[in-house]
Amino acid sequence: MSVKIILAAFIAATPVAAAAQSPDPNLGRNLAANCANCHGTNGASTGGMPGLAGRPQAQLLQLLGEFRDGKRPATIMHQLAKGYNEAQLQAVTTYLSAQKPN
Repeated sequence: MSVKIILAAFIAATPVAAAAQSPDPNLGRNLAANCANCHGTNGASTGGMPGLAGRPQAQLLQLLGEFRDGKRPATIMHQLAKGYNEAQLQAVTTYLSAQKPN
């Protein structure tokens, strides 16, 4: 095989590899859908549970970490928070913090 063919194959495959590693731009929104049953669509609560929309991302990350680590009492959030990795928590909190509260 010539070097030109190998180089052409490498260049052709590079965008595919980069695309496969890029995060889903809808990941935060998709994960936030799991929060809607209790906290409202897009985190905009209509009562009962605290709203998440528009809260600072750092605050949301801290709360989720406290639930995950058992430092904050919960009925179900401690279990739910354990189901997400750090990238997913970053994505969902970024999304929720950018939403408008009711």
